[in-house]
Amino acid sequence: MAKKKLEFNGDTLRRMTDLSGQTAVVTGGSAGIGKATARLLAEAGANVVIVNRRAEAGRAVADALVAEGHSAVAMACDVGDEESIRRLFEDTAGRFGTVDILVNNAGIMPKTPFTEVTAEEWDTVQRVNLRGAFLCMREAARLMQDNPEGGRIVNVSSTSSMHPGVIGNAAYCASKGGVNMLTKSAAFDLAPDSINVNAVLPGGTETEGVEELRKGPTVFVGPNTEKQRYRFGRLAEPLEVAAAIFFLASPAANYITGQTLVVDGGFQVA
Repeated sequence: MAKKKLEFNGDTLRRMTDLSGQTAVVTGGSAGIGKATARLLAEAGANVVIVNRRAEAGRAVADALVAEGHSAVAMACDVGDEESIRRLFEDTAGRFGTVDILVNNAGIMPKTPFTEVTAEEWDTVQRVNLRGAFLCMREAARLMQDNPEGGRIVNVSSTSSMHPGVIGNAAYCASKGGVNMLTKSAAFDLAPDSINVNAVLPGGTETEGVEELRKGPTVFVGPNTEKQRYRFGRLAEPLEVAAAIFFLASPAANYITGQTLVVDGGFQVA
């Protein structure tokens, strides 16, 4: 199907950010960047499916959004398991009819010295971060192919896909490098179906996961953790990354696909 053009109609700005009636799936949506993204999508009018390995992890977020008058549900899915992913998208389509937006945010980031990384740990990271992203994209795209308006996929990668930012992060860096090329390849293949595929690459971000890493037994050091390395003098807030994800998930990014948008507070130019 041909990509529908944006046109001025006197209400263009509102339409560029209006997601009323659309359904968005956000993996890893219970905290940090995922939680902030789910809220933005819900406030724009989307039906938001907040996905975590255990549904209860996202239930408080979904309940809070519903209490404010938004449409949100929590669903369970192990993004490392193909059958679990199939059920997620079947259940979402059964409830809302289709999927218009997918935000691939779920991921794991163990810290292990390079020579101590086991094959099992390596495989687990790739299984969740890369294979899981692919499977979610595939299932979402199958639904989006039947949508007259196509759909939008946003993968959450990392600046660690471009350069190592934290010691002991090899498996994670490799997985996110794969996500970048997966994004471009999928964008190339799915453009004829009017499906936009892009990625956001956050630098250091003040999330609950990062805070836990700081308290953990492993060393959490490297340029990505040093606030003085960022031109704005601090790490990002989740909302600042979520805003970029929202842009790429919105009609405002109608003609953008295959791109990797870095959100790093000037780290790359320091």
